Amino acid sequence: MNQPIAGILMRGGLPGRYEFLLFLAIMAFSIAASYRRFFFQWLEGIRGRDWATISAVIDVVSVVQQIEHTRSGERVAGYLATLTYFYRNPELQMGEYSRMFGEEAEAQAWTASYKGRNVMVHVDPRDPTHSVLRSEEL
Repeated sequence: MNQPIAGILMRGGLPGRYEFLLFLAIMAFSIAASYRRFFFQWLEGIRGRDWATISAVIDVVSVVQQIEHTRSGERVAGYLATLTYFYRNPELQMGEYSRMFGEEAEAQAWTASYKGRNVMVHVDPRDPTHSVLRSEEL
């Protein structure tokens, strides 16, 4: 075992302030890992705001139950609603936009409201296969 870690464990743990900071770091990492898809989507939205826009059609919608494994078993963490859109630049390309909901009916209603709609997506000028649908464009 790592010598500094072994020393901490033998003394009975970290001082209170450090335990709290370690707890916060672990919680932040856990939340970030759970919602990394949304973080990257948000980050791409910021990057893509200066990219050229092109018309796309939302053709496929889906809602998937998200299960979280806990010590006491499994629980429903929410419902992941995904809009899959298609555009030509110059060949047919596709992209996705996802959003999490607490209730399945709400997620189903949201996805159904976008099925078949035209939206503007931002396309990476260096890679036309890479695009971003920003929430402001919905």
